[in-house]
Amino acid sequence: MSLNILLTGASRGIGAACVDALQSGNIRLFAASSRDSDLGTPDGAGILWDLALDALGGRIDILINNAGIFDAAPLDGADAEWLSAWQRTMTVNLEASAVLCRKAVLHWQDRKSGGRIVNVASRAAYRGDSPEHWHYAASKAGMVAMTKTIARAYAAQGIYAFAVCPGFTMTGMAEDYLSNRGGDELLADIPLGKVAEPEEIAAVVKFLVMDAPPSMTGAILDANGASYVR
Repeated sequence: MSLNILLTGASRGIGAACVDALQSGNIRLFAASSRDSDLGTPDGAGILWDLALDALGGRIDILINNAGIFDAAPLDGADAEWLSAWQRTMTVNLEASAVLCRKAVLHWQDRKSGGRIVNVASRAAYRGDSPEHWHYAASKAGMVAMTKTIARAYAAQGIYAFAVCPGFTMTGMAEDYLSNRGGDELLADIPLGKVAEPEEIAAVVKFLVMDAPPSMTGAILDANGASYVR
């Protein structure tokens, strides 16, 4: 039987690398991009779930929440702009992921099938981020807390939840940040001496999807070149 996977944020970076890593004969992958649904709208995540469920023949076995944004919210900006950046970041990074997790858990409970959730968070969930990205760090911390809650609540039903916390990864978002914030100084803070490649994070995601034993449910895996260790 095929393994049906819904992956968000699939058009570039980590998501595109996950598409490549998960290509195999027994996997049916709904690789969602911003064209499929706007996760920044209240109904976007629900619409996306329905699209994926229809495309995958009424069954989803794995949910990978990778979609996210990294918009700046300068502390000295206008109040309305600062709050708007917070709201959009929370909607895309956390609320949309929560909606999809809820849909997945209810789907698996109804089918009595079990399933797996892999949430792509960030080291910012633990370490924090720049003064312009309070909201990003908060959204990823929320994703980690949500992952742990799901793992504890539904493990006995065969529903497992994991998260990956990358540091800087060579995607468009990180490239812009590195160029604007002084790449050499930031790289000096990474003992490995380089940012991660998207393929490295995709390899962690693939492990959690395919090979992680059930006893690992609730695990949060770091992939940050030892720039933050817990």
